[in-house]
Amino acid sequence: MTGGESDINARNCRHQTTLTAGTVFEATKLALTIWFQAIYMISQAKTGLSALALKRQLGVSYPTSWMIHHKLMHAMQQRDDHYLLGGLVQIDDDYLGGELSGGKAGRGSENKVPFVAAVEFNEKKRPIRMRMNRVSGFTTKAIASWAQNYVAAGTTVITDGLACFVGVTEASCKHMPKIAGGRKPKELPLFQWLNTILGNVKTGIGGSYHAFLFTKYSNRYLAEIAYRFNRRFNLKTLHQRLLIAAVGCPPCPEWLLRSAESSC
Repeated sequence: MTGGESDINARNCRHQTTLTAGTVFEATKLALTIWFQAIYMISQAKTGLSALALKRQLGVSYPTSWMIHHKLMHAMQQRDDHYLLGGLVQIDDDYLGGELSGGKAGRGSENKVPFVAAVEFNEKKRPIRMRMNRVSGFTTKAIASWAQNYVAAGTTVITDGLACFVGVTEASCKHMPKIAGGRKPKELPLFQWLNTILGNVKTGIGGSYHAFLFTKYSNRYLAEIAYRFNRRFNLKTLHQRLLIAAVGCPPCPEWLLRSAESSC
């Protein structure tokens, strides 16, 4: 390499460092073109893209693709946390993961992660926005805390009558329980959209991610799914919006990405 080429590379490196400072790209050693390619691929993947698939497409190592994927999912999560659900909202309880061999059965399984799924509807009863968040459990206290963080005061919240959902009233929401009475989801047309969305979420996770840590990174994976759903009518500009979200997201070093779920 000549002295001139070395100077050009040094200037380019300093210029990239200036551009990425204060963003999710801060301190990256990768060319921004690799990040841009990853943003496009992740934003356009209908059911998600695993770090392994991203590794193969980008031509980088698995640890690098994992870091890219989780930093961008973190940016998605941070972006949607700015918005509160409001108007008419349906919420339901569900779990990620299955029972471990020799472990506890049912809802008490160590490998099952409880999460809340919520969908906001417009005047025509069509879903316009959703969010999914891991909760510590299905208790009134946990649901109250979740609602205070993610649901606007005055919202009408419809649930299947699970006792813990009364917690939404502590966030100044109106609770309208519709008792399922043991009926199957297909027998409850009121919850058709919510059940369909949940079914698609689990199908998408099973098809895209053959293995991931439900107990540690579930909030990010759920946020990624919700982010694409909330912008499903703007697919042509989704990569641009994700880039904006990444630029607006504060730096997230790898040690934070790998820390406990509560820190994500």
